[in-house]
Amino acid sequence: MDEIYQAIEERIRAAGYTGEVDGREIYDDICDQIEDKENGEYLLMSKRTDDVWYEYCLQIHDEDFNLSVLTIHAGDAVYRVDFDT
Repeated sequence: MDEIYQAIEERIRAAGYTGEVDGREIYDDICDQIEDKENGEYLLMSKRTDDVWYEYCLQIHDEDFNLSVLTIHAGDAVYRVDFDT
């Protein structure tokens, strides 16, 4: 699992975001939010601090999920992280 957390962090850094990032925390947040949701496409949001919030675009399947895009809103800046490329 550490590889997944590290991959999340690396993709976010490659998108130019310089704020604090924790791949495990992001993964766990997604898992908590999708618990008991039906299969399908979702847009979920997560407030991190007063001026930073995440927007997750993902698909939920029977046994897993696919995070397509993570958009980080940090103040006036917006960072788009595409996990499908």
